[in-house]
Amino acid sequence: MMNVGIIGLGDMGKMYALGFAKAGYTVYGSDLPQRREELNETLNPYGITILEDGKEVSRICDVIFYAVESEKIEQVLAMYGSSTKYGAIVAGQTSVKHPEITAFEKYLPKDIQIITCHSLHGPGFDPAGQKMIVIPHRTSNEAYQRMTDLLSCLGSELVEMKDYRDHDRIVADTQAATHVGFESMGTAWASAGFFPWENASYLGGIDNVKILTTLRIFSYKAHIYAGLAILNPFARQQVKRYAQSESELFKMMIMEEEQEFRNRLYKVRDFVFHESRKPLLLDDQVMQEFSLSTSPGVRKANSHLSLLSMADAWYHLQINPYDNLICQTPPFRLRLGIVEYLFRNEDLLEESIHAALFDKSIRADDLEFHSAVREWASIIGYGDMEGYKQHFDQTKLFFKDRLEHGREQSSAMIKRLTDQNTFPSVPF
Repeated sequence: MMNVGIIGLGDMGKMYALGFAKAGYTVYGSDLPQRREELNETLNPYGITILEDGKEVSRICDVIFYAVESEKIEQVLAMYGSSTKYGAIVAGQTSVKHPEITAFEKYLPKDIQIITCHSLHGPGFDPAGQKMIVIPHRTSNEAYQRMTDLLSCLGSELVEMKDYRDHDRIVADTQAATHVGFESMGTAWASAGFFPWENASYLGGIDNVKILTTLRIFSYKAHIYAGLAILNPFARQQVKRYAQSESELFKMMIMEEEQEFRNRLYKVRDFVFHESRKPLLLDDQVMQEFSLSTSPGVRKANSHLSLLSMADAWYHLQINPYDNLICQTPPFRLRLGIVEYLFRNEDLLEESIHAALFDKSIRADDLEFHSAVREWASIIGYGDMEGYKQHFDQTKLFFKDRLEHGREQSSAMIKRLTDQNTFPSVPF
């Protein structure tokens, strides 16, 4: 049985360590010195040994996972990479592979096998049944077989991608651009000073998904999303296009350019939701169930500017989002599902178009969203990692009392929707 090492025992690192230990592997781990006592108390009962540092882990382990922040991967490899056991397999669990592969090639000895991976879910999800991307960057067939045998014990659906660049290009859409859309909604609501579930414009199935997914994202740590958006070389282009689509649509709305606005959106619909696409068909009844509102109220029409902008960006980038389901995450599935729901329901799409152009009662909300998209796009465009984290945490603070409940509700909603739908997938 192989020795498995985890360098970085945050939420994801611990999830991996526990999964491998339960499968019978001998697991070693390391983290910052000040966390050693806490980690010993938490992980020793499962047979996981906490070593002094990553150098000790690297010397004795046959497979080593680096589960550290994307922005710190080079710094950590510089300290421990040269100590890697001869012929070992090394993987990363960062969501952006460009800086990870660069660091691996720079600091690992030439005899080391590089087979990196990416679990497409957060630590709050059981990995069983979730997708995991596996990238055989530099490996022999025998080492690759050993690695996939090891990863299979987690119960995830393994999806092979040959090139880390393809991974980052798709993840720029499924994660970075997806997160910015929901982060902008959260920032807009916080700036306006209201909770959306207390507002009649945000009642109904689509808005329940928007709200719960936004709360889910803000319930996690800022650095996860900052690295995805700023260190992925493909993300800035996609976020910039999203902001451009939103701005162009918003200008048409305030100018009440009805024909041009409608023609543009129907052109988007015909491309993105062409009849050849296999639809997700989210269940409206299930979406309706998961409301945070304490009083039903009467639903008001909503422009759904955030969703119109998502589809418009896909059209202008000539992206078929259904192809990107190979790297789907729960928020991306929901994002695509609700945009699809809007564009495939002509009555609802027409209601949104009319509200966007002529309903002045929601114009203030749309202006807040427009400003929020600009802010997020500027931060990402400047590559401002600290600014991203501060902006994220400021919005997180506004929703702090509902984040845990929102994450629980979103998990339950995702499970219900997943149970009732067969999402397209690519087998390993």
